[in-house]
Parts: sequence; structure tokens; C-alpha cells
Amino acid sequence: MSTSLTEGSVSKTLLKFSVPFLLAYFLQTLYGLADMLIVGRFTGAATITAVAAGSQVMHMITVMIVGLTMGMTVVIGRSVGGKNPAKARACIGTGMLFFALFSLGMTAALLFLTNPIVRLLAVPEEAVADTAVYLSICFAGLFFITLYNVFAAVYRGLGDAKSPLAFAAVACLCNIVIDLVLIGGFGMGAAGAALGTVLAQGISVLVSLISFWKNKPAGPLSRQNLTINRRILGDVLKIGVPISLQDGFIQISFIVITMIANTRGVSMAAAVGITEKIITFLFLVPSTATSAISAMAAQNIGAGKDDRAREVLFSAMGFACACGLAFAVAFQFLGERTVALFTTDSAVIALGTGYFRVYVWDAFFAGFHFSFSGYFSACGKAFYAFVYNVLSMILVRVPIAYLTSIWYPQTLWPMGIASPAGSAFASVIALLFYIYLRKKQNPYLTEERTANA
Repeated sequence: MSTSLTEGSVSKTLLKFSVPFLLAYFLQTLYGLADMLIVGRFTGAATITAVAAGSQVMHMITVMIVGLTMGMTVVIGRSVGGKNPAKARACIGTGMLFFALFSLGMTAALLFLTNPIVRLLAVPEEAVADTAVYLSICFAGLFFITLYNVFAAVYRGLGDAKSPLAFAAVACLCNIVIDLVLIGGFGMGAAGAALGTVLAQGISVLVSLISFWKNKPAGPLSRQNLTINRRILGDVLKIGVPISLQDGFIQISFIVITMIANTRGVSMAAAVGITEKIITFLFLVPSTATSAISAMAAQNIGAGKDDRAREVLFSAMGFACACGLAFAVAFQFLGERTVALFTTDSAVIALGTGYFRVYVWDAFFAGFHFSFSGYFSACGKAFYAFVYNVLSMILVRVPIAYLTSIWYPQTLWPMGIASPAGSAFASVIALLFYIYLRKKQNPYLTEERTANA
């Protein structure tokens, strides 16, 4: 059954809804960190670099899929808030069928492009073969990765954040066990890490499918629901495509930074790869804010409670920024110990520590623009987030990373300025868009509210 997020204390409802989100993201990120930890302990810098580079590509693809499926979360959330369960079920059936077909097409295209992608990453020669193997296996399992995120999007749109947490727990546990067996036991290196990810996601999808079929959280789906409704698909993609593209551009900027580091030798490449993994972990809070705001605000906008939707935005933003500031300060003291968890190479530790201590400030600024992204998505204005994230990449992140790599060739820490500077820039533009949106007449009008008027 769907759960209403339109009643009661905003802060209490947001906290209750967000904690399972946060834990689910934590578990998803944990098995990514587990790959790096296990690979780092059983292999060398070349394999670390391969897994780091390959997993960064997969992270980009995954967040773009999550962005696309967020369109389902918002449409379902608005339908629930607007008391339109029939549209929610139609969206579920349309989304499941579309994304299953979409993932198969993506798999074929990416497998064909594996070698060009590896060359584009400019990984050191020692890591080329492992990177290609890692990506090939992960691309082959894209179907499972996509469906896992589709189920998560559906449940969150229905106001249920606990079920995705359970599915993430299954995936995390399976991934760690499989990694230890394949990497530690059989010495499979990068291939073992990739197989662990794919097999774990496949098991999680099976559990998700059984749970959904048995519990019918949106009510029984008819055969008519299990078709592609073009109008609803248009609504989903209108929201999901801009989110997907803006998330993709953010990840492209990270990959470009990694490519710059890759040209500077295996130690710098490994240091940047480790730091990116740690940052992904710290970004759990702003990522949670994005998803929680998009789902909760969507229900409230669908129900005509615009003031409550804005209260959701600023409550989540305050928490995300406070956590980001705490991380930034704490890791000035804990940075070296944290990097050392992933490698025993003293050169990698020294380079990674300096880079991480500067880069970690991005966790604070991300709390602002990630929160605005979730809110704009709920309002059907996801294009706003796309604009400021693309501008951030083109005007700030990539230029600063490139120039500092030339000006400071012996160290990494100046490159760390690029990401927090880009997020600060994006936050300012997001605030200007918010002010503009507030001045518009009827900026939140949705189909559900029009029907209920």
C-alpha cells in the first residue's frame, strides 16, 4: 500500500522517510567501497586504478539511470498525493517495461564501445586490460542494475523507503561475500570485483520482484498496465531526462578530472580513484536529500500543499549542509587514516591525503544544490538543475582541474579545489532559479491537481 507524506510534522515525516533512504544508499556505497578495500588488500596499484576507473564509469551510468527513474518516483508521488492510484499503476507498468527494453539496448551499445571507453579514460598502460575486463562484465549486467533502481523508484514514489533498504542490504551482503571469494579466494582481481557487483544486483532484483509480486504495494497490476503508455512515459522522461543528463554531466566532470590524473602516473591515478570512492560515500547525505525531497515534495505538490513542499526543501537542505560541514572539518584530521584504509602504498597515501582534504569541502556545498535539484524535479522543473550543473562543469570544474594540473604537476591538492568551487557556483545559480520560480504564477500546477480542482 502507498504511504502518505502529506500529513503531520514535516521534520518528523522527513526524518522517518529519509533514514531508510540514507541506509539504502549507505549499503549501495558500502559494496562499492568493499570492492576497493578488497582489491586494495589483495592486488596492486594497477588493479586499484582499473577498478577505480571502471567503477567511476559504472557510477556515472548508474546515477544517470537513477535520474531517469526519478521521473517515475515523481509521477507516482504526484499520483499518490492527488489520489489517482490508477495513474500510479499505469506509471509502474510503463516504467518497468520501458526500462527493461532500454537496459538491453544500452548493454549492446556499451559492450560495443568498451575498448574506445577504456582508451578515452587514458588509464595507465598497466591497468588497460583489467579496466576493459571490469567494464565488459558490468555492462553485461546492466539489465539487473537498471531493474534494481526501477523497483527502488517505484517504492519511493509510493512513500515506502524501507523496501529499497531491504533490497540494498541483500545486494551489499551478497557483493561482499562474492568479492571475498572471487578476489581473495580465487585471485580474480578486477574481474572478480565486477562479477560480485553484477551477481549481487541480480540476486537483489529477484528478491525485489518476488516481494513486489507478492505484496502488490500499488494494488494489482492489470494486463493493460503492463504496456507502454506514451503519455505517462512522456511525463516520466520529461522529468527524468534532465535529471539524468545533469547527473551525467557531473560525473563526466569527475571522469575528466580522473583522466587528467591518469596521465600523471599510476600513483596519482590511484590516489584520485581512492578519493573519489570516499567522496561517493560522503555524498550519501546530499544524495539522500535529493531523493527524499523529490518523493516527499512531489506528493505534497500533487496534494496542493506547496508551502509544505518548500518546508521539506529547507528542512532537508539544512540537515545535508550541516552534515557536509561536519565531514569537511572532521576529515582535515582523519584524511590520512581514511586514505590509508585502501592502500599501503606511501606515495598514494600522501598524494590522496592532500587531494582529499581540499576535495571534501564539496560535501558541504553539495547539500545546497543537490537539495534544490530534488525540489525542482518535484516541481517538474528538472531542466533548471540540468542548466546549473552543466554550467558548473563547463565554467568551473573542468577548467580549474586542468589548469591546476599544469601549474602544480608534482602534487594533487590544488586539483581538489575544482569540485567544491563547481558546487558553490551551482548553488548560487540554483538559488536564483528558486527565487525566479517563487515569483511565477501557479508554478506547481500538475495534472492531478487540475483533475481534483
